[in-house]
Amino acid sequence: MLLKKGSRGKDVQTLQRVLHLLDDGIFGTLTEEAVKEFQKSHGLKVDGIVGNETWAAICGSNLIKSKRVINEIIVHCSATAEGKDFTVADITRWHKQRGFTTIGYHYVIYRDGSVHTGRDINVSGAHCTGHNSHSIGICYIGGCKSDGLSPKDTRTEAQKAALLNLLRQLRTLYPTAKIRGHRDFANKACPSFDATTEYKTI
Repeated sequence: MLLKKGSRGKDVQTLQRVLHLLDDGIFGTLTEEAVKEFQKSHGLKVDGIVGNETWAAICGSNLIKSKRVINEIIVHCSATAEGKDFTVADITRWHKQRGFTTIGYHYVIYRDGSVHTGRDINVSGAHCTGHNSHSIGICYIGGCKSDGLSPKDTRTEAQKAALLNLLRQLRTLYPTAKIRGHRDFANKACPSFDATTEYKTI
């Protein structure tokens, strides 16, 4: 992900919406100035260019604190093939087919590093048996090799940056919450990497 003055398209529109700008999809002077202001206020390099770090911070900058008591933040993968894109709508459809009322995760991180909301943060998730009522579920798209079956850490650099930023912000909202991987509570590989160890210093 790299957006800068002169860039055009849907990613620029997404950026503009989050920054509360006219979403014409054209990265012009006003968008550049808004990005610089955001970078300055968030302690980022002020260059007006939206790379992975700035994108992750922008996408996760509007978090709402849950009214529930949260003591765990659980990381998942969508268990889909490497290089394949899926959306909140796709996961919602899969989960409804399993009998859920809606998507079970609270946040989903796409391959481009954009962070999307899923289930209402004030509603218990449906992502980890025995832990849903007091946890937040985060899912990144991927987690399997190209065969769609074998576990693999397929996180893109943009996803890694976005997940790290999201977790840092969530820990600010829930300072006593522990970050865990789904595999810590179930006999499965999800999220296809050791989240507990990787994020133990957050």
